[in-house]
Amino acid sequence: MNAQDFINAYRIDHPKKFRLEDMDTRPGYFTKGKEARAVTAANAPVIGDLAHKLYGEANRSLLIVLQGMDTSGKDGTTSAIFHQTPPLNVKVAAFKAPSKKELAHDYLWRVHNVCPGKGEITVFNRSHYEEVLVVKVREFAPLDKVEQRYEQINNFEKHLSENGTTILKFMLHISHATQGERLKERLVEGHKLWKFNPGDLDDRDLWPQFMDAYETMVARTSTPWAPWHVIPSDSRSRRGAIISSIVRKTLEDMAPQYPDPGFKLEDFEGRI
Repeated sequence: MNAQDFINAYRIDHPKKFRLEDMDTRPGYFTKGKEARAVTAANAPVIGDLAHKLYGEANRSLLIVLQGMDTSGKDGTTSAIFHQTPPLNVKVAAFKAPSKKELAHDYLWRVHNVCPGKGEITVFNRSHYEEVLVVKVREFAPLDKVEQRYEQINNFEKHLSENGTTILKFMLHISHATQGERLKERLVEGHKLWKFNPGDLDDRDLWPQFMDAYETMVARTSTPWAPWHVIPSDSRSRRGAIISSIVRKTLEDMAPQYPDPGFKLEDFEGRI
């Protein structure tokens, strides 16, 4: 197995044919969690090195979008990928309910403000896709406005892509049963209790509507410049191995290099 196998299995290249029910929540790869964790561990230092080169090069950027239902593993995925990356080289932007200031602007304003600059990697923990998910399901905006947003988002991401930002989008696909198990964990494990929000159960009650919204989201916004990858996420270890492999390959294909400023030791003889 290699990163290209994962890309072939989970990247949505034919969105018009996409059906979420065709996508597994448990991968066919890896017979044991130990094997998956070893892949993630091997990827982490390589990603860290490439991220540092990208930062030094300061010419391009990488945006990683993590979108999924509650407990799908957005925090855990970020930790698995970047736990050996210097903090200077990666940023995380979390999207919660918009503030009054953000509501005074168009819905993409706050998103554009935290997109990665040159040399940066930014992870979106949730994202602008909330505007066609929770906003749609909860009817926070008229349906005709939501319908406009698919094309607006595609154009926004194309603009980013044409200006030097590589975009990786991952839908963390979990089953209803697995979410239930993980919500229970939050109520019985002390270090997870702070994460529990009774409001998450309201979204859980609307699971079929959310799955329909996710299916439409992927079908309408998986583009050549920013395709979706629908990642089976019932297994934390396998999710980490798959996504870290795709991130590593993306960075390797970008092939960032440290710049050569042309300095030589002899140029500073006597001063060092």
